[in-house]
Formats: sequence, C-alpha cells, structure tokens
Amino acid sequence: MEQNDIPQRSSTGVPGLDDVLHGGLLSHRLYLVDGNPGAGKTTLALQFLREGVRNGERCLYITLSETRAELVAGALSHGLSLDGVDIEELIGHEGGFDGEAELTMYHPSEVELTETTRQVLQAVQRVEPSRMVFDSLSELRLLAQSSLRYRRQILALKQFFAARRCTVLLLDDRTAEGPDLQLQSIAHGVISLDQHAPSYGQTQRQLQVVKFRGSDFRSGFHDMCIRCGGLQVFPRLAAADHDGDFVREPVPSGVVALDALLGGGIDRGTTTLLLGPPGSGKSTVALQYAHAAALRGAHAAVFAFDESRAILLARCQGLGMPLVEGLGVGQVQVRQIDPAEIAPGEFAAMIRVAVEQRDARVVVIDSLNGYLNAMPDGRFLTAQLHELLAYLNHRGVATFLVAAQSGLLGPNMQSPVDASYLADSVVVMRMFEHDGRVKKAISVFKKRSGRHEETIRQIWFDAGGVHLSAPLAGLRGVLAGVPVSSGVHVTGGILDSATGPAGTPP
Repeated sequence: MEQNDIPQRSSTGVPGLDDVLHGGLLSHRLYLVDGNPGAGKTTLALQFLREGVRNGERCLYITLSETRAELVAGALSHGLSLDGVDIEELIGHEGGFDGEAELTMYHPSEVELTETTRQVLQAVQRVEPSRMVFDSLSELRLLAQSSLRYRRQILALKQFFAARRCTVLLLDDRTAEGPDLQLQSIAHGVISLDQHAPSYGQTQRQLQVVKFRGSDFRSGFHDMCIRCGGLQVFPRLAAADHDGDFVREPVPSGVVALDALLGGGIDRGTTTLLLGPPGSGKSTVALQYAHAAALRGAHAAVFAFDESRAILLARCQGLGMPLVEGLGVGQVQVRQIDPAEIAPGEFAAMIRVAVEQRDARVVVIDSLNGYLNAMPDGRFLTAQLHELLAYLNHRGVATFLVAAQSGLLGPNMQSPVDASYLADSVVVMRMFEHDGRVKKAISVFKKRSGRHEETIRQIWFDAGGVHLSAPLAGLRGVLAGVPVSSGVHVTGGILDSATGPAGTPP
C-alpha cells in the first residue's frame, strides 16, 4: 500500500478509546454514537472536538436538543472548555407560535425539516470544519416522520460531509423503537454506550464498537467511567497482546525456611495462590514477598480489597516488615480498592500502570473474594481473571493471589471460586488444634515451575517477622484440624521445645 493510500486517523481525545480503535477514528467519515440518555454521548463528543482544537482543526457542534448555555455548563462540569468550538444552535424557529405560520399547504414537519437541513448546510459551509458533531438524530427522525425520508436525509448529509473532508459524529439517544439498523448500516462506524445500575454501588458503564469499516478494532465490551475531565475507557485486557521478554529467576521471600518449602522460591512470571481460612496468615505471607522485593530495590504493588490501608501498614510495622510506601524503586504501592466503586476493567488498568509505568516486580491481590465482589457478573470472573494473570505472567511479574475459604477447621472448606488451576503454585494454609491451642500450618500443593517440599510446616508470626518450623513429621491429621502424634520425635518441630530454624514455635 502506498503511503498516501494509508487512511489518516483522528484521535478521539478519550483516554483508552483510541486503543480500542487501534489508533483512532478514520478521518473524513461519518460515525454514529448511540446510547440512552445519560450514557455519556455528549461528553464523548465534546472531548472529540476539544482534541481537534488542540490539533488546530476547525470544529463545529450543531445542536438540536441543547442550548449553547447548557453545552457550556456541561463542559465546565468536566473541566472542559469550548473555546475554539463553533456552536450552531438550531432549537426551534421564530414564528413557531405564530398562528399565520400554520396556514400552509405543507405539513409543518416538512417545512421544519427543510429549514433545519438548510441551516445545517449553511453552518457547515460557513465554518468549513474538519470535525463536526450533530446532536441529535432523534429530532431529525421526528421531523422526517417516515423511515424512507429519514434514510434519504441521512444519506444526503453523508454525501455532503464526505465531499467536504469532515469527520462527523452523529449522536442518537435511542428514541426509535428498537435498534436503528438503517442508521447503523449507513454510518462508517458505530460506537455504543451502555449503563447499568446495580442493586448497590455506582452505575456500571460500558462501551462497545459495534462496527468500524476499513479498520480492525478491539471487539467486545469495555468498561468505562465518567469523572471530572470527561469519559475514560478501559480496554478489555487481552494477554496475548502484551508478551514480553524477561529472565526467569527466583523471587526470594527473605525467609529461608519458606523458600526451602517452595523449592528455592517463587519464580518470576508465575502466579501463586494462597488458600486458607481467615486469620491463617495468607495476607502476611504475600506481604512478606512485597517487603522483600522492596528491600532488594525492586518495586511492588499491593491491591487490598478487604483490609484498610492504615490497618495493613500498621500490621506490617508490628510484624517487623515496615513497608516504605511510594511509586519508585525500593518502595511499595498500597492501594485500597472499594469493590462497589470500581469496574474490573478499571482495576486491570490500575495493574497495567503499576507494571508498565512503574516496573512493579511483585503484585499482591488481596483478595480473590473482594475481586469477585467487584465483578458485575460472576459468570465471567474466571475468564477475566485468566487474562489478568496471564498478562502479569507475560510481563515477568510474581503475582500473589489471596483467597479466603469459608470455615476454620477441617478438610471441607470451600473457596469462592475454583482458581487453583489458573495458578502456577498453590500454597495452602490451615488452622489446627494441638495441646489446647490453635496453631497454623503451611504446605505447598502445587508448583508448575519446579520442585517443592511435600511436607507440612508450622508457621507463626511475631515482631521478628514470619517463621516456619521444621517439617511436622511427628504429627498426622494436621490438615484435618485435629492432629495426633505419630510417635516420631522431630528436633525443631512442634513436638520439641528446642529452637527451630527460624525461632522457637509458640
């Protein structure tokens, strides 16, 4: 293809949308943006025109539904300025309430449609815009009355704009009965905005590119949000698009006995699932890896769904592993996540920023239960989680996923979702009763990237950090919660009061 034959692209000015469109809209074409009232159509259009003004292009906004004052006020609420954007206000016509205006051989709608079309063409000829927004098609549809006349009117406008090398957004609020497939067939591209209000929490918004002639695009639904500054799209994460080269090397925990249990440590580019009942120490083990990474001069990121940031930091301080907060090397980013206020796509975007912009080597997601609550539909949890973990693995990140199981003792504890097959390593933590005291045990059930111990060790935490005993060879039934002695004496184990490899078991 000749260089001159490559179609030009027009950036939308919406963060994330150009990624979905693989570079932006194809210039000098006509696009439909549809969605229910309040979905964000006008906000997207204003950002599109602001991007044109930044690029030195002439921009025109033709409104049939909102006044100039309403548009300016809406833009200011998002921190946007309409300076440099020509606004043509076509709301009603003079004489609309004049009794003499009703004395005509033509239906009033025919007169209004002709007059509206004439004013649109005059505005375009006067401004000669490179970008234009027409808001909205619902008024034009009502004036046309018949679907045939409406289609012919849109086709005429399409040809008019194409001859003037103008990129046009047509906004439609879905007032037609059912999907307006005729309009979608005429447009070069269709961007659909949807919103859903759950029983609790903020409105969940999604964007879908239904059609985009002449270019590939990222299909499917993409989460988005509307905040101060405008609309932001979070492209659906596809792990295959983010493959990277890295040296596969062990990621030590800083606890010798824990690394020995895992056969030398966790490898980069793998996911470790920490399973166990509440209070068994899952989060503390994961945070130990983040703390050790920061001590080595790497960056780590912790995303906490269940625990407040203040309590997490205080707990780490009390366990002798203070976290130095920050976004640079040798620091740990601690981000508290509210499941009711965030979409899965936005959460994935947060992780991408930590990995791609801040070079996070260790990522902790605490917990899977909180992540499940952030999903709009639990049926798609496994698919989205698979893409997220695969992306982190491709980028060489050591990922720790914490999952709390229901129940405290016994082998029949349940997980919120079976994610064990997604993880490269599965570490199981259990509570067990011994000599009238509740103690904790840790074992490794799975490790794809290498060998690991098949033993069970006691684990405990104090002001000195994380400690593991020697293998509990003198007990059987630990995982069942009520072990019995096998009659074997083990030095450094739970049956012996001597000092173990990392301290004295409580």
